[in-house]
Amino acid sequence: MAKKARTVFVCNECGYESDKWMGQCICGAWNTMFEQKLQATDAADKRGRGATGDRSCNAKVTKLKDVVSSSFTRIDTGIGELNRVLGGGLVKGSLTLISGEPGIGKSTLILQTAANIAASNGRVLYVSGEESEEQIKLRADRVCKGDIEELCIFAETNMENIEAACEEFKPSFVIIDSIQTMYTESLEAAPGSVSQVRACGNLLMRLGKVAGIPIFIVAHVTKSGELAGPKIVEHLVDCVLSFTGERSHEMRILRSLKNRFGTTSEIGAFEMAEEGLVEIENLSKSFLEGITGNTDGSVTTAVYEGTRPLLLEIQALTAPTNIGFARRSTIGADSARLNMILAVLERKAGVSLINQDVYVNIVGGLRPEGTSTDLAVALAVYSSHKGLAGDSGTLAIGEIGLTGELRTVQNCDKIIREAARMGFKKMIMPAGNLSRLEAKGEIPTGIKAQGAKNLRDAISLYFSL
Repeated sequence: MAKKARTVFVCNECGYESDKWMGQCICGAWNTMFEQKLQATDAADKRGRGATGDRSCNAKVTKLKDVVSSSFTRIDTGIGELNRVLGGGLVKGSLTLISGEPGIGKSTLILQTAANIAASNGRVLYVSGEESEEQIKLRADRVCKGDIEELCIFAETNMENIEAACEEFKPSFVIIDSIQTMYTESLEAAPGSVSQVRACGNLLMRLGKVAGIPIFIVAHVTKSGELAGPKIVEHLVDCVLSFTGERSHEMRILRSLKNRFGTTSEIGAFEMAEEGLVEIENLSKSFLEGITGNTDGSVTTAVYEGTRPLLLEIQALTAPTNIGFARRSTIGADSARLNMILAVLERKAGVSLINQDVYVNIVGGLRPEGTSTDLAVALAVYSSHKGLAGDSGTLAIGEIGLTGELRTVQNCDKIIREAARMGFKKMIMPAGNLSRLEAKGEIPTGIKAQGAKNLRDAISLYFSL
């Protein structure tokens, strides 16, 4: 049975509430009381948002101008790259979802985070629904360097028991590993089902918001690399992190797909070692350390991720097609974008690749966003097809249009400073970017910047034709 709404009178000036209308408010203002209906809320109803600890209070409409902005309190995770992706650290009361393929290092990352927070902020509760306490202890002995006196392990999958444990121990940080193994007694569905995952997600959100506890939720991924389970969980949480990497490489990339308290363009880089995940401070150097002299099919480019430029190596290989249609294969690059670049090369640069297999690889396992790598991909394909080796000390950036023109890219000033710091002597960029850098005097000493209007000009500049 629906509860009846209660009528109150609220002052438009000071916000004072009264059960009856008054001509003059206690603040002294006249005729400022207006009528408002409040819907009663059952304290036992756990379906509500529960943003405050007082469940008996009635929800009311508030004018946006009357809402007081407050700064979020962040917790240092002790891992600089994780803090960068989160936007400066964990926000109290936030709900963070981290996903990744099995064995990629999710549990290692969150266990190192848990140990750091336990050493600096007090008790941390690690709820494991998959691994035993002994398994977690073995991993902690290997990867945790600090004091783990306040790190508590709870092998449980019942959400009601987890809530009771949080009320009793009052942890400063909670980890749920994983959401697909949790269940609530209010539903008869099996753990991992759509209804259970949705209900457990709602319970965790209410627990974190009411108690002000930051919660990390580990989630499985499907074969296609997407988060398993209902999409509603991604909408509930405040932050979605994706942990990726190639099993054949030691590098791991942490990327934010959603962040209500920061940017979604930051990435964090780690190296998987025997002692756990180690932060990579100079990411550009690690991406370029395999370059050996002037080699055909290899071109250096750059992308801007979050607040830092990253230098990358693009490799391309062309080979005659033996039978059937020509093959196009990419690792790290967008296949549709590659087909467009090959079409522009054929029409605007006179390079026929109809009977050539084309392979493109972005070294390091990074999948950059944006179009600033277009020019480097085109130059690498041209270099491999013609057998021409470019200068390894030259960096090329630029977006290629369908007419063959080079479009400007963002943050070119920061990219050229990073290129100069890494020892590059020459940089090819769109003519629009060059004119802006020259007008502002932002070209560093020791590097020669050259502008190209179209793809043909860029090819001539890169290979000194």
